Amino acid sequence: MPKRRNNAQRLRNAVYAMPVHTKQAMLRGIRKNRVIVGAYVDKRGGVCPMLAAHRNGGRTNFGTFARAWDAFTGANQRKPRRASRREVRTLEGYLEMALLREGATGPGDTIRERPLAEEVRDIQATRRRLAEADAQEAADRSIEHVLATAYAEHVLEQDRVPDSAEAWSAELERADEQLQRQR
Repeated sequence: MPKRRNNAQRLRNAVYAMPVHTKQAMLRGIRKNRVIVGAYVDKRGGVCPMLAAHRNGGRTNFGTFARAWDAFTGANQRKPRRASRREVRTLEGYLEMALLREGATGPGDTIRERPLAEEVRDIQATRRRLAEADAQEAADRSIEHVLATAYAEHVLEQDRVPDSAEAWSAELERADEQLQRQR
């Protein structure tokens, strides 16, 4: 008996099977419009992803996608509903990955390729800024003061007291490297 694919795999496979211009149009469409489940349109202006693609130039009749989308979202045939953020983000991720896989580039391409290390650095920097802002709101000392105190305590624990500014700087760098290795 063949294994039955889960609904997320079915949706991913349906996205990968669509033509590139339809993927690009759908990506633009779901970013611009309110995405719904269970119908083509609703009374408040929401559209299904395939209609969003159609309105953005991706005119393709691809029933496999519609069935996979309905199965993934558990579409209720009685009443359309707004797609959840998770459902839309999942579809957006599948579209982006499919376009990256195919190396889709051009004037209509909305994806900017970045190295993973750069993404990680941006996320870490954002987290640091948020933590610093939270710390400043909650405490009367700055993050620099806390770090300097921690470095000084570390140096004193090592029973080494530098005698010049250059020695302090070198000791702080050494302590920072040790902390980085421990993480």
